[in-house]
Amino acid sequence: MANSSLTLFSKLWNAHRITEYDDGDDLIAIDRLLLHERTGGVALQSLINKGYSLFDPTRVFAIMDHIVSFARGRGKNDARSPNGDSFIRMTRSLAEKLDINLIDTNSREQGIVHVTTPEHGIATPGLSLVCPDSHTCSLGALGALAWGIGSSEAEVVLATSAIRVRKPKQMHVRLSGKLNAECSVKDIALYVIAEYGAKGGQNFAVEYSGDVVDAISIEERLTLCNMAAEFAAFTAIIAPDQKTIEYIADKPFSPSKESLVKLSELRTDKDAVFDRTIDVNVDKVQPHISWGTSPEQSVPVDGVVPDNASERVLEYMNLEVGQQLKSLQIQGVFIGSCTNGRLSDLQSAAKILRNRKVASGVKAVCVPGSQKVKRDAEAMGIDKVFKSAGFEWGEPGCAMCFYAGGDTFSPNSRVVSSTNRNFEGRQGPNVRTHLASPAVVASSAIAGKICSPADIEIEGF
Repeated sequence: MANSSLTLFSKLWNAHRITEYDDGDDLIAIDRLLLHERTGGVALQSLINKGYSLFDPTRVFAIMDHIVSFARGRGKNDARSPNGDSFIRMTRSLAEKLDINLIDTNSREQGIVHVTTPEHGIATPGLSLVCPDSHTCSLGALGALAWGIGSSEAEVVLATSAIRVRKPKQMHVRLSGKLNAECSVKDIALYVIAEYGAKGGQNFAVEYSGDVVDAISIEERLTLCNMAAEFAAFTAIIAPDQKTIEYIADKPFSPSKESLVKLSELRTDKDAVFDRTIDVNVDKVQPHISWGTSPEQSVPVDGVVPDNASERVLEYMNLEVGQQLKSLQIQGVFIGSCTNGRLSDLQSAAKILRNRKVASGVKAVCVPGSQKVKRDAEAMGIDKVFKSAGFEWGEPGCAMCFYAGGDTFSPNSRVVSSTNRNFEGRQGPNVRTHLASPAVVASSAIAGKICSPADIEIEGF
């Protein structure tokens, strides 16, 4: 007799399936489409040029985040990339013309799409959401069916509120044990990717569960699901629980509390079968940092460059086999992004930075992930901690997560960053990026070299 038990992902997929095609693809209904100014305006203009109508403007949200300037006092058209203002103006103009939801540069709701949409209830349990951005998988942390698409696919969703896609295989990642006090979810993510490879989740929808997942905050779950993109996963998902309901309740775009309570019952059936299951004991996890040009090239902070490192990576990163990472002097640090730009991330860094100074010669930048994060941090005095330590305190946006021209780190700089990607040139021409948690970034900023929080005497914040 066939097993009728279903995973959470399958339940949401089935609930949104409009039809099945003979080739194995499905047509999936999309509840909300998220756009950003880097590609959103282009998609909207292409839709108009082709003579198509917008299916439902209320389902579309255009958010300024990718190339807006992060300089203090920025204007609504200020961009961090050359001629980037044209993309901002185009997206704004077309959003207003088509009457879609616009979260503009100077809006109180503005922020990185994957940070601000959970904050305002745009992403909630049970919804299907897509965005032309690979880190849309972050939103699976709320029990949503969310994944990244291409810009041309965004045009299809604009016109139809549906998308043709093949259902991925499913992976179960069970996290058990007790996380070291010096570690964070970012360290878990880097550990898993290093252990199972940057393609370990390829063509899978990953469900995270276990005592560790139950215990962490919603913001930490968002970080965990965010890094599924670096695991090459189709998406990631976590079953909603009481924490999810409390986080989502009473937000501008959230459903009623009664509906949310029902949504909290969404979960994987006990006997549901996954295509692959991975068990991770987080007792083994230490503060991690990447040494190479892929997140899978990560080791504990007190580790060394492995002997299987490729010559190309060694040359780009200016490293040698067997070299200790703690010996490396740095020239820059960045705290922010959709991975680690939330309030709890800034709080963890502020605990280390308080009453300390960034080492001489280190360019230090912090950019809150959203206007709400920025307001909340400033209300707590966290901005003063960062600025007193010697950090630039920026306006919300993607900022130095990726290079788009304009302000960046100097060529050949060695940078410790709380972001998600570290391929060649990701943060600027010849910039050497080491991925780490906000706590490791802050510790390294103070020391002027790569180090872990254990190397810095921490005062309470």
